[in-house]
Amino acid sequence: MVDVLVAGAGPAGWAVAAACAREGLHTLLVDPAPARHWTATYALWRDELPSLPAAAIAAAPATTVAFGRTGHVLGREYLVLDNTRLRHWLTDERVEVRQGKLDSTVQGGHGSTAVLDGGSRVAAAVVIDASGSRPHRGPRAEQTAYGVTLSTAEAAEVAPAADASTAVFMDWRDSATFLYSIPLGHDRVLVEETSLARKPGLPLDHLADRLRARLARAGVTEPRRRERVRIALDTPPPVRGSALGFGAAGGFVHPATGYSIATSLALAPAVAAALADGLPGGPGRALRAARHAVWPASALAVHQLRRKGLHALRSMPADALPAFFDLFFALPDDLQRAYTSGRTDIAGTTSAMANLFRTAPWRLRARLAL
Repeated sequence: MVDVLVAGAGPAGWAVAAACAREGLHTLLVDPAPARHWTATYALWRDELPSLPAAAIAAAPATTVAFGRTGHVLGREYLVLDNTRLRHWLTDERVEVRQGKLDSTVQGGHGSTAVLDGGSRVAAAVVIDASGSRPHRGPRAEQTAYGVTLSTAEAAEVAPAADASTAVFMDWRDSATFLYSIPLGHDRVLVEETSLARKPGLPLDHLADRLRARLARAGVTEPRRRERVRIALDTPPPVRGSALGFGAAGGFVHPATGYSIATSLALAPAVAAALADGLPGGPGRALRAARHAVWPASALAVHQLRRKGLHALRSMPADALPAFFDLFFALPDDLQRAYTSGRTDIAGTTSAMANLFRTAPWRLRARLAL
């Protein structure tokens, strides 16, 4: 019997598995392809994870800008992660790794039984599901994006504000969707056409067509390396169940921004410590302690406020979004940080939303009040 079984060998899974191993817990990590490359492009704000080592950073743009109808220089440092080095930082050789997929979890009086594909069973005190977003029947609110990797010179033709030292967090000036452009290092820039929040998500083919039109206007040939993004935004916190949800499987995705990796990396040590402290009192106590570490009352309250923010964004007509983001990026840095990153900051999140409502024109206020 293992202390902790973690399903999913992405950044969230490895972060919590390694943290558990550091606490001295016998930890098993299962994944259908545990050695697969992490192909997504991950980014976060430096203030969300001050402990991130420099080796895990692919690019640290000197400037981050955003455009609604006008330009804004953002007062926070935006970091693009190096997936190979991030994986090296998160990997711990004390974690046992096994190929397999978690099919179900059966909870008993002395822990859980994890049923893997093929019918094999593993006894574990606690099971953590870090295998990504759960399947969902029917349409759901999603963020979608289609991107390509260009040279720095090519990117500057497509996105004039982009260069090797500047991240373009959002640019709404030319489309009903926005352009996201970030340096990756080594003369490479990721340029993505992004739909922030729609239900159902805007099809990737539509976004690809819009990005290809931008490339054609700039005289840039579409490269072979492409990135396709589909993020479920309206996942409720799984506050019950036989397994602890973690990462996207745990409802960590910010409903109004689509970000989750910083939350996963930051919460992993707290979850591991809660499990280590709780296991002497039994698996049930450990699972409850870990769930509280992930979803205290303040985090649940903020998540509900963020879901209201998602609803407001989805209710806005496309031509209102540039003006809305001009208002958002005009907020003081601490209020921007509270709304995007303050997962348990009820006061800061409320203040950010109240300030947006107070400064918004009447046309937008009607949407924000929904």
